[in-house]
Amino acid sequence: MMETLRHSPKDLTCESERTGFYSRGVWCAATLHWPVGASRKSTPAILMLHGWGGIQDALTVSFYEEFTRAGYLVMTFDYRGWGDSAGLPRQTISARQRMWDADAALAFLKSQPGVDLARIVVWGSSFGGGHAVELAADHPELAGVIAQVPMLDGMAAVRAVPLLRLMQFALCSLVDMIKPGRPLYIPVLSEPGAFSSMDRDDASKAMKIAEESIGRQYDNRVAARSLMTMGPYRPFKLLKNLRVPTLLLGATEDTVAPFVESSVRRVNNPHIRVATVKANHFEPYFEPVFSEVIRCELDFLESLKVT
Repeated sequence: MMETLRHSPKDLTCESERTGFYSRGVWCAATLHWPVGASRKSTPAILMLHGWGGIQDALTVSFYEEFTRAGYLVMTFDYRGWGDSAGLPRQTISARQRMWDADAALAFLKSQPGVDLARIVVWGSSFGGGHAVELAADHPELAGVIAQVPMLDGMAAVRAVPLLRLMQFALCSLVDMIKPGRPLYIPVLSEPGAFSSMDRDDASKAMKIAEESIGRQYDNRVAARSLMTMGPYRPFKLLKNLRVPTLLLGATEDTVAPFVESSVRRVNNPHIRVATVKANHFEPYFEPVFSEVIRCELDFLESLKVT
């Protein structure tokens, strides 16, 4: 069930500051969301990594509002080629390039006056949940990691796609990679059965509600070549290396990024806490499931004693 977003940009209490940073020469737009009235001294911080076709404020507003109310500085940003960031070609996804951007974003957050370097948490959702796991493997100094409906096994996502659709994806990706000029774009989200990178789990409904909330039309396209990054992307293989307290919060009815709970539990890493909600891929962003999700995430943050 997907009813409404708890918060919209019109009812925020946090103090937002537009800024940006460079990632290997590419300028990335970012926003710092400060708790209202914060002293801006020794403040715990959260870096947010959004998902596959995400941009700042699209489905993240409710989360960063709740986190700032809990006393955290929250940083959001747009990956290269998306949203307000620079970078060409536009609307293209590369897992490697996104990790460059995530690493640069973390470095930028650490450079902010008032941030307590010992109390930085990384939050990632969907494709960004996989990036959060990768970042944690590379940065054991992090205070914690939250990976929500995480893309941990690209092959599981590929197996969830019908064979005919997989063949269409392969053809479009091949054409995009060999044709000259601008990329071949396909929709990021669509109604069930329509051609796009995601037509399941109420994807189009999520897009419509998000657009209404932020008052901005979403650029609903992604370069077809981006689909080739999905299958090989398997950050669950890094779970055994994590030494950072980690919350993996999966959705049991997720068909976009199927939660590989059995694979996660077989790792048997004492630093990892596994939790699930009965929901599809997009429902955790919306009420009523959002309330259950944010309660779990705030409880995890409290357990880190970083407030």
